[in-house]
Amino acid sequence: MINEDKIVKTSEISIKVGTNENNVPVRMKWTAEDGQIENQETTAMFLSLWDKEDQTSMRIDLWVKEHTVDEMKVFFHQTLLAMSDTFERATGEKNIMDDLRDYCYHFAEKMNILPPED
Repeated sequence: MINEDKIVKTSEISIKVGTNENNVPVRMKWTAEDGQIENQETTAMFLSLWDKEDQTSMRIDLWVKEHTVDEMKVFFHQTLLAMSDTFERATGEKNIMDDLRDYCYHFAEKMNILPPED
């Protein structure tokens, strides 16, 4: 039997969430040892994990109460764009991801978060 721990490099990413008396997040910090990131403060996160056995996604969506609605609009927009890039790299499905990017532009327009034109 092969011991996978001896042949697979592991890396740890950790997230610390501080909550108030009502369990509402008030502070979040994350560390990624391989990325040389230590106790980086953040105000919002979306974490999606795939359960291969159940063929379902699990997720954790958190934001601190000081994270503004305007910040959430931009964060959501940037996350959608990043997801389209990831999906295209993973699958090669360029055409449908171009459609998603078009929607992201529409989303940004509707949310009034388009960057100013030069």
